Amino acid sequence: MQSAMKMFGIILIVIFSVSCGPSAPQMKTRDVAERTHKCSLVRGTCKSECNNWEYKYNYCHTEPCCVVREYKRMEKLLTTPKYTT
Repeated sequence: MQSAMKMFGIILIVIFSVSCGPSAPQMKTRDVAERTHKCSLVRGTCKSECNNWEYKYNYCHTEPCCVVREYKRMEKLLTTPKYTT
């Protein structure tokens, strides 16, 4: 009788320890939410295709996270000649 109770206890411990972790669909949903959040942190958007002026940061779910490239002005345009009167 005691050995049957020990076996029953061991089986219960194994079942509860295996079932405590998050299931695969929950982990996938959490992963997609984290990727979408990271995309929004870099001011990107999740869409089916990136434009020429965007680059792929990572993938949200199956769509890429498109981030706008930084526009850098040319040095010559930044400096203007000084006019003296």
